[in-house]
Amino acid sequence: MDVIVNNTIALLVVAVAVAVIARRLALPYTVGLVIAGIGLTATRINTGLVLTHDLIFSLILPPLLFEAAINLHWRELRRDALPILTLAVLGTLIAATVVSACMVYVLAWPVAPAMLFGVLIAATDPVAVIAMFKDNGIGGRLRLLVECESLFNDGAAAVLFTLVLTGIEGLHGNRPLSAEVAATLLTTVLGGVMVGLATAGAAIAVAGRTKDHLVESTLTTVTAYGSFLLAEHFHMSGVLATVTAGLVTGNLAVLPEGERSRMTLQGREFVLDLWEFIAFIANSLVFLLIGLSMGRLAVTSFGLANIMLIIGFVLLGRAITVYPLCLVFARSHWRVSLHAQHVLWWGGLRGALGLALALALPDTLPMHDDILIATFGVVAFSVIVQGLTMPLLLKSKKAVAQA
Repeated sequence: MDVIVNNTIALLVVAVAVAVIARRLALPYTVGLVIAGIGLTATRINTGLVLTHDLIFSLILPPLLFEAAINLHWRELRRDALPILTLAVLGTLIAATVVSACMVYVLAWPVAPAMLFGVLIAATDPVAVIAMFKDNGIGGRLRLLVECESLFNDGAAAVLFTLVLTGIEGLHGNRPLSAEVAATLLTTVLGGVMVGLATAGAAIAVAGRTKDHLVESTLTTVTAYGSFLLAEHFHMSGVLATVTAGLVTGNLAVLPEGERSRMTLQGREFVLDLWEFIAFIANSLVFLLIGLSMGRLAVTSFGLANIMLIIGFVLLGRAITVYPLCLVFARSHWRVSLHAQHVLWWGGLRGALGLALALALPDTLPMHDDILIATFGVVAFSVIVQGLTMPLLLKSKKAVAQA
């Protein structure tokens, strides 16, 4: 235990140093963390920490999802709900299908591993882009579209991954496949949302009986982690549970002002600062560990050319998602400008959730190691290359105009 604590503190010291250097060099913070992690691997320093599915799901994802959700206003979300849900749900299906088809017909992967990879890599994680929005003072509809689409995209990808995995496993069983998938869909989605509503409702009810901002902030922490872990324990969607809990907590307790809020003024201010800090710690650890894991991968056996092809497939799938779906709304009040579409496409970075899903795959699955290497390769390109070039797009006057 002492070794783990010491190594975690050491990684946080590295994260602080990277944050200071990145700000002075005007570089994306998350990109610096990944590069620093790769550099630590080259020094052969043993950190004692390994990026695993349990680490991401139990420690990293809940605060990242909850922090993003509590800052979303119902009013703004309702205004653009149709394009956001279209991009998140239908877009995830399209992107997963495009990537899976390319893996099968171009790289000759078997259908099952190709489908699983296509689904897990469809999950976007624009943490670096959102951080750039804050640094460049970009808000408004563009930031809302990027953040909300990613948040619901994660939920859709996680559910779709569960369905595909259930379908593949069901092929080897005696139960009717369609019934099994339908039951899984209902349980995963509805169950996750209900757990999120229940945990948030219970926490808000208790918060209304206290004036202690420390108790109020503790309740939000229990809500974030409790909703995720409770849903996962009952084989429901922890992602949807935490997103739902965050939206309810934010809009009923944290964001409203005066008597409309279920929290004290001090509690609301403290909760927002607390979750910004927790999200910073979670991001710091996960991106450093991503860099450390990348430095240990045996990429040569997989082939750099294959990785570059797969990166192209992922970018193609994202393009076919964003541009045609935004075209549907071109003549409506939901119209998304072309430059905003460029940001949505190039800013659809891959990160923690995709890696967590890849790490959750059974070791017995055909091409298990290939899926892991391909996932890490896409994430590396996404964070480093797309992350480094995004500021050029965001600093363009046309790009930062209202969507």
